Amino acid sequence: MISSTDAANMGKDLLEAGVIVNTHGLRGEVRILPWADSPEFVAKQKCLYVDGAPITVVSARVHKSSVIAVLEGIGDIDSAIKLKNKTVSIDRSEVLLDEGQYFIADLIGLRVIDAHTGDTLGILEDVMSRPANDVYIVKGEREILIPAVDEFVLETSISGGYIKVRLIEGL
Repeated sequence: MISSTDAANMGKDLLEAGVIVNTHGLRGEVRILPWADSPEFVAKQKCLYVDGAPITVVSARVHKSSVIAVLEGIGDIDSAIKLKNKTVSIDRSEVLLDEGQYFIADLIGLRVIDAHTGDTLGILEDVMSRPANDVYIVKGEREILIPAVDEFVLETSISGGYIKVRLIEGL
């Protein structure tokens, strides 16, 4: 799940949000494959960054699992094709997320602590997005997969550098 924190915590203002996978039509629209919880998240952004440069989003709509966008200054297929395979980013300061949501980039590297014992289980190495919920991949003495749901994830503290989890038998 994507969510926010203070930019000072990560020192990274731009977060990768997807990739331009192709053009759409002849008028310069681009098809973006989003790397977010939903294509709607990317479609509602007013500005995207390509190669670190801001580009105003003139319009955007969701089409299946991608976003079809008209970007300022891109008015024909020749201009749009030059953006193919480019990563699009968002400025974290322009995004307001609901409480309990975090940018995945802010979660990676946090210590994962067993809430019952206080032991460090490992470091959050990656987050797998699955249809039902995200799954945290924790690497320590062994790899642990933890569903990112309230039953297992009890507390997340970006500023504290940890995630407290409740494990069950077999996890």
